[in-house]
Amino acid sequence: MTLTVHNTLARAKEPFEPLDPEHVRLYVCGPTVYDLAHIGNARPVVVFDVLYRLLKRLYPRVTYVRNITDVDDKINARAKETGEAIERITARTTEAFHADMAALGALAPDIEPRATAHIGEMIEMIERLIADNHAYEADGHVLFHVPSMPDYGRLSRHSREELIAGARVDVAPYKRDPADFVLWKPSADDLPGWPSPWGRGRPGWHIECSAMSRAYLGDAFDIHGGGADLIFPHHENELAQSVCAHGPPFVRYWMHNGYLVVKGDKMSKSLGNVLTVRELLADAPGEAVRLALLQAHYRAPLEFGPDTLAEAKAGLDRLYRALRDAGAHEPGELPPAVLEALLDDLNTPAAIAAMHEAATALNRSEDAGEKAALAGALLGAGELLGLLREDPTAWLHGEGDDAEEIEALVAERGAARRSRDFARADAIRDGLAARGIALEDGPDGTAWRRTA
Repeated sequence: MTLTVHNTLARAKEPFEPLDPEHVRLYVCGPTVYDLAHIGNARPVVVFDVLYRLLKRLYPRVTYVRNITDVDDKINARAKETGEAIERITARTTEAFHADMAALGALAPDIEPRATAHIGEMIEMIERLIADNHAYEADGHVLFHVPSMPDYGRLSRHSREELIAGARVDVAPYKRDPADFVLWKPSADDLPGWPSPWGRGRPGWHIECSAMSRAYLGDAFDIHGGGADLIFPHHENELAQSVCAHGPPFVRYWMHNGYLVVKGDKMSKSLGNVLTVRELLADAPGEAVRLALLQAHYRAPLEFGPDTLAEAKAGLDRLYRALRDAGAHEPGELPPAVLEALLDDLNTPAAIAAMHEAATALNRSEDAGEKAALAGALLGAGELLGLLREDPTAWLHGEGDDAEEIEALVAERGAARRSRDFARADAIRDGLAARGIALEDGPDGTAWRRTA
């Protein structure tokens, strides 16, 4: 079976053929560390975490690079607004990002470069672009000259008017063309800055990822990922800089996840509908948030509503109940349908559906050997998707300091049933149900789980 991925550059699904079958290289744009990560930031982390897990299963070596942007005008603005030192803001928010993504079950990337540690590589790349007449200095700025690349715009397929409108810096008299974008800009004394041939300054946003990806993955690599909002101008400009500096292809496959939709609108701070990962983790386990992010195909918009987390938690409860009732097992062979779904451009909804089919078969099976194989297959699928990482009983009991009390009430109810005191047994059951505790009677006794 062959992995296929949707290549944004081709606007089509293509068989994945790495540059080096012995070493697959993946780069994903990471966070700008000035605030807590929101659920839109988390979606590409979770999506490309699944891809990373899949690639590690298919190929002998995978290098996954995800950067930290720690020099940016948003960071500067936050420091000015709060009075907090830039170094403190970036350190604190990076730590929070790591904690939140770990709670979502995301593996750490192999390499996590920081922009401020690669200023030299950025300056070197800018110098090369100037030498090859793809960039020029003007008023202390260095700009990429868009007309120097005849096929600029082929990733986003924007019109000339859209390209001009999307230039990150306002049209200025020192720009030779309205679509030209900044590679380097001057810094005032109260802003971060580094010495350069063009004076003290700081890099433009786009050059950062071009320099960092090249530092760790080379002039060309296999997959570049990120959110759809990065296609233009960020990835378009990355492509232009890197190809003009070091030649094609730069990236073989561009992959982008869809937008997150809250209350019918694309999530944005201007609309006031931003949901931080930290807020969601206060209401639901990390696995439930992760499953919610995987229940829609990664390229489709993801509607995040009031019932999204509850539905994800209920789905996980069902899988964990099947594993609990089957007894302890180790991850085994994947259900073929799960692997087939993921090989088809990371079709996580189909993979999750196949996991539920495996859980149904597990619940129906009465053969010990078959149950062990099915439980192992379900755990193997969970491992690939970053799910089912908890002990089933611990998951179903949830958090709380009342477990001993509940166990005592379950035992008391059992005793009441054996003595045929059904009124007391029903009263205990109803009282627990009012507290969000469901009881499940079976041949081996009564199990309990939290429903809320």
